[in-house]
Amino acid sequence: MTQPTHRHRRTVLKTLAGSSLALIAGCTGKAAQSDETNGETAVQRDGVLEHVAIEKTTLVVELANDDPDVINLIEPTGELWKSRDVATGAERVSFAIGTSYTPGEHRVLAVKDNESIAEVALDIRPQLEILDVGLYRNHPEKPWEEVYGEGPSKIEINSQAFVTITNTGSGPDKLTKLHFTGDIPNKTEAHHESGLSRKSPTQVGAKETIDVFSDMLPFGLPYEDDEIRCSIEGTEGEFTVSIETQVAKQPIEKTFSVAYSGANEMRECDIAVGEI
Repeated sequence: MTQPTHRHRRTVLKTLAGSSLALIAGCTGKAAQSDETNGETAVQRDGVLEHVAIEKTTLVVELANDDPDVINLIEPTGELWKSRDVATGAERVSFAIGTSYTPGEHRVLAVKDNESIAEVALDIRPQLEILDVGLYRNHPEKPWEEVYGEGPSKIEINSQAFVTITNTGSGPDKLTKLHFTGDIPNKTEAHHESGLSRKSPTQVGAKETIDVFSDMLPFGLPYEDDEIRCSIEGTEGEFTVSIETQVAKQPIEKTFSVAYSGANEMRECDIAVGEI
């Protein structure tokens, strides 16, 4: 990147009043082109803002030329959310998005001498989906000991479940609740706890897939007389996995088929889970 011999930096106000209105108003430029590669959600653009991408939980801006002083990130409401000074010779700046943001169209503005010189719009929002659910007895390769430690017995770990979550959206999110309802030994919807193991991953970045782990023994010994039980002949049913998240707000659900067979005691039971 070519730099001028001398440079006079100016202080860019970070409010919506007075001269700062120019810093969030935007500018006229070439249309951005969306691209999704290598697990990133990106916008590519000729000019000042060469490449703008969401990398899991971070917004990365690569600069091409014109030497901007400041890069501003504008919320969907039109308010200035974050601002980064551009060091002399810098070709890249980044913003930690985290999971406390307003989903929707954000704008990235390049500012020089208190004037916007380039703008890119980027939709930042999560799109979570439940892919799979399983138990230790069927998936011993999962990191059960890392999550639950070496203390719990195999009976206790056999009572827990993992749920595979994928985020096909363009923004990160964080799981806050995991619950199981339907034909399972221990329904968890009445519990006020999150239902997530203390050491379970909960944050899922854009274009990322993770396994989360339960904490409420959904496949343990039945607590109530009317809950489903195992039998030698076999018992079939359906159950629903529900998750809640910090950004998306709306619960996400998926229903699975389940068959219990081979024993009269749940701890000895063969449990087969399938998609419907």
